[in-house]
Amino acid sequence: MNRSKSPVLDGLGNTTCNAHKKISVLFSIIFMTVGILSNSLAVAILMKAYQRFRQKSKASFLLFASGLVITDLFGHLINGTIAVFVYASDKDWIRFNQSNILCSVFGICMVFFGLCPLFLGSVMAVERCIGVTKPIFHSTKMTSKHVKMILTTVCLFAVFIALLPILSFRAYQIQASRTWCFYKTEHIEDWEDRFYLLLFSCLGLLALAVSFLCNAVTGITLLRVKFKSQQRQGRSHHFEMIIQLLAIMCVSCICWSPFLVTMANIGINEDRSMETCETILVVLRMATWNQILDPWVYILLRKAVLKTLFKIARRCCGMHIMNLHMWELSSIKNSLKVAAISESPVSSKQINQQPLSSTGQ
Repeated sequence: MNRSKSPVLDGLGNTTCNAHKKISVLFSIIFMTVGILSNSLAVAILMKAYQRFRQKSKASFLLFASGLVITDLFGHLINGTIAVFVYASDKDWIRFNQSNILCSVFGICMVFFGLCPLFLGSVMAVERCIGVTKPIFHSTKMTSKHVKMILTTVCLFAVFIALLPILSFRAYQIQASRTWCFYKTEHIEDWEDRFYLLLFSCLGLLALAVSFLCNAVTGITLLRVKFKSQQRQGRSHHFEMIIQLLAIMCVSCICWSPFLVTMANIGINEDRSMETCETILVVLRMATWNQILDPWVYILLRKAVLKTLFKIARRCCGMHIMNLHMWELSSIKNSLKVAAISESPVSSKQINQQPLSSTGQ
C-alpha cells in the first residue's frame, strides 16, 4: 500500500497544465452528453436491425457493431462521470483519493475503454474481409455463438491489459493536468513503466494497422467484383460499403494515432516538458472524439443518408452524372452474392452444366 500510494501523491506536487476549471467542466459535460446520446441512438437502431436480420449473414456485423457502441456508451458514461467529478472537486485528489481507489478505477477504465473499441474495430474489419473474400466460409462458420465468443474474448483481453499494473503492484498515476489517471508518464524509473506505455501504444497501433489492411483488401475486392458485374448489377452497388470503410479508416487513424504515438514517444523518451502536457490533453480529446463518431460512421452513415446527400448534391451542384435509380434495396447483399458465385467452384460448375442438362432433356 505504501508503494502504490506514495508515487501518486508525489505526482500532485509537480507542475500542472494551465486549464480553466469552467471551460474544462463544460467541455467534459458536452463530450459526455453527446457521446451518450449518439451511442444510445446507435444501440436502439442496431437492436431494431438485429431483430430483422437475426437469421442472415448481416447478424454477425450487427452483433459486433452493438458491442462496439455499447462499449463506447459505457466509456462515456463512466469516464465522463469521473472526469466531471474531478473537475467539480477542483482536482483536489488528496482529499478524495487517499487510498488511491478512484485513480486506479479511472486508469483501468481509461485503458479498457481505449483499447476495447480499437480491438473491436479491427475484429469487425477482419469479419468484413472474410465475409467479402470468403463468403461461403463466413456464412457457415460465423454464427452468432462464435461472434459472442469473440466479443467475450476481446473484452477479457482488454480487461487483462488494464489490470496488468494492478496485478504487478504498480499504481496508476495522476497525470500532470490532475484531471485523469493513466500509466506513469513522468519520472519513469525502470523498464516496467516503459513497458506499459509501449504495450498500450503497440496494441492500439497494431489494431489500427489490421483494420487498415483488412479494409483495404475488402475495398479492393468489392471494386473488383463491381467491375466484373458492372453490366448486370449497375455501377454503385458497393458505394455504401466503400464509403463506410473510408470513413472508418479516416476517423480511427486521425483520432487515435496522435495519442498512441505520443504515449509511445513518452515510453521511449521519458523526459517531457510543459508543452507536452498540453499536447497530451489535446490528443486525449481527439481520441475521445473517436467514440463520439463511431456510431455515426458505423450506423448512421447508411444508404438512406447517402441517398439524401446525393439528392442535395445534385440539386445544389447540378450533377446529372449519378442517377438515383442505381441505389437498389439490397446492394451489399447482391455484392456478396456475386462474390460468393465468383469464389465458389461448385457454383461455376453448376452454371456450366445447366445448358448441357437442358439440351439432354
